[in-house]
Amino acid sequence: MSVLGSFDNWREFLGEHVDKAQSMGLSEEQITNVASKMGDFLADRVDPKNDEQRLLKEMWDCGNDEERRAIASIMVKLSDKAN
Repeated sequence: MSVLGSFDNWREFLGEHVDKAQSMGLSEEQITNVASKMGDFLADRVDPKNDEQRLLKEMWDCGNDEERRAIASIMVKLSDKAN
């Protein structure tokens, strides 16, 4: 199953990469910046595979840069909590 196939798989995948970034010494702000860029990429190029991803895309599409950063920050915290 693809990492994007289910929200739990996506959250676990993201959590593993957040852990790696933290172990490399990246700050929370740096990780959020990467997550925000990833959000832009996913919103532009990946079709949502489930209801949670659809909701995130809709929120991302209607948010401004500050709101998108907030979504990215929350996703980082959510995924880090999952691990």
